[in-house]
Amino acid sequence: MPEPGRLGLSVVVPVYNEEESLFPFAEELSAILAAIARSWEVILIDDGSKDGSYTIIEDICRRHPGFKAVRLGRNAGQTAALSAGIDRARGELIVCLDADGQNDPHDIPSMLAKIEEGYDVVSGWRKNRKDPWLSRRVPSQIANGIISWSTGVPLHDYGCTLKIYRSRYLKGLPLYGEMHRFIPAFAGFLGARIAEVEVHHRPRARGSSKYGISRTFKVVLDLLTVKFMDAYLAKPIYLFGGGGVLLGLTGAVLAAVTLYKKLALGIFVKDQPLFMVSIFFAIVGFQLILMGLLAEILIRIYFDIKGKPAYFVRETSGFLDSPSASKLESV
Repeated sequence: MPEPGRLGLSVVVPVYNEEESLFPFAEELSAILAAIARSWEVILIDDGSKDGSYTIIEDICRRHPGFKAVRLGRNAGQTAALSAGIDRARGELIVCLDADGQNDPHDIPSMLAKIEEGYDVVSGWRKNRKDPWLSRRVPSQIANGIISWSTGVPLHDYGCTLKIYRSRYLKGLPLYGEMHRFIPAFAGFLGARIAEVEVHHRPRARGSSKYGISRTFKVVLDLLTVKFMDAYLAKPIYLFGGGGVLLGLTGAVLAAVTLYKKLALGIFVKDQPLFMVSIFFAIVGFQLILMGLLAEILIRIYFDIKGKPAYFVRETSGFLDSPSASKLESV
């Protein structure tokens, strides 16, 4: 049974200084959603715009039933804006797309048809991007290759905002930094079935891009976080303790070499820098092991406080209160 107040589709749209694009975007999106045989809502999140975007958003909400507005207190970034919309979304399916008009809302019906084939995530692929080649497309291709290889969830276009998710893979998912682009990877860690479809990418007709090449460095740092959350969040001792044991053993080997040179070759310890290196490795290795133990304690406290299990249930059968899905794994 659907939950009370549950809708078929929620469209989450982050907005930042897009006053020139909002009216045409809303008109186009509204017409497309009206032709879809689902109940829907559109959540426009103003991410601390400094122009008249929020005034226009309020006007759009008055003109179009089903459109809703959220205004953040300051510019918190695209990830935070998407998270604010996802938290308030009531749809079984959640569509994310940009408000600048470059994502084509006409792709939504075909993506919905794809998700009805049994997929949990349908990701857009801007195969023919209308962006500058050197400053936008090349860094994006490199980043997508690295992310696909690191996470084991291969996609051509992690940076495309236009995606559709089953809401159970988004609700409760912690999103920080530039983490929104890694949502398909997080869903993949939970066992989601992911499809990628080609979508139209239109040249920007109004306004200017809010993102530059500097964002690449943030993505790289967030990728390290994602990799850690995938492989070691539940057992951080494997990472820190493993590194500590490796350094400790290396230090022991260097100490043994130092002792051999002293006894067999008559080389004094003061003349062997390896001895100092072995002591350094031993100290750092011991500290890493302690960090691993502290991380284990923190993770257990986190699981206890949040009440989150270390697993994700896709569906159950035969239970009287059988939910279709349970809590998200802490990823």
